[in-house]
Amino acid sequence: MGIFDFLGGSGPEKALKLKSKVTQKYGDPTTRQKALQQLGEMKIPEAVSVLLHRYNITVEPLTTDADEKEHVFELVKGFGQDAVAPTTEFLRKNEQATSWALRVLEALLPEGEVIGIVVDALGALSTQYMRNPEKKVVLLHYVTGKQDPRIPAVVLPHLDDMADEVKIAALKALGPLKHEPAREPILHVLTAGDSGRRVQVAAIEALLESGFNVQSHREKVESVISEPFFVDGSGVVKRRA
Repeated sequence: MGIFDFLGGSGPEKALKLKSKVTQKYGDPTTRQKALQQLGEMKIPEAVSVLLHRYNITVEPLTTDADEKEHVFELVKGFGQDAVAPTTEFLRKNEQATSWALRVLEALLPEGEVIGIVVDALGALSTQYMRNPEKKVVLLHYVTGKQDPRIPAVVLPHLDDMADEVKIAALKALGPLKHEPAREPILHVLTAGDSGRRVQVAAIEALLESGFNVQSHREKVESVISEPFFVDGSGVVKRRA
């Protein structure tokens, strides 16, 4: 009889049975913490999947919540490459805990591979409405400032998102990339009558950082731009010193 048979079921079955304890918000916290430790010792991919579900709940007090989540991070990281597939699947399927999933992947993979996973996720989310846009925003923040040819094409569609937070995050990601196909969409966001002021400012800053010429839209741009920004004689957005 193997150890998992003694515990009640095979390894994968035992891991799944512990899920209810891992996600138990109330009651004795030691029950939840013991389940986390048991999963960490199993060293099978199914245990990683169950451990990650701890990130979907918040418990009181918040210091305990933070300590447990940090402990889960260390446990999952300890699975090494066996944690990559379940963590990637968790990132793809769950709307919550995106930043934790990214942190795990960053600890296990080279940056280029993590970018590839994020690019795939952003592509899948580009036409998907989400009542809570946090996942999109976290993913967009991750690629901001990174120079990778795969990034612009999956960021661009998010300029059409219904949530201002997503549009702003997409604009901040696109500005430094200087991606020419983004010029017209950024100008459209800036001059659209239904764009909020925060979105307009983010669009202006994206144009400033990219150095795109706005001469063909100068009149519309100047109707919404304000100090300290201005359009210079060559049609480029500048900021006054």
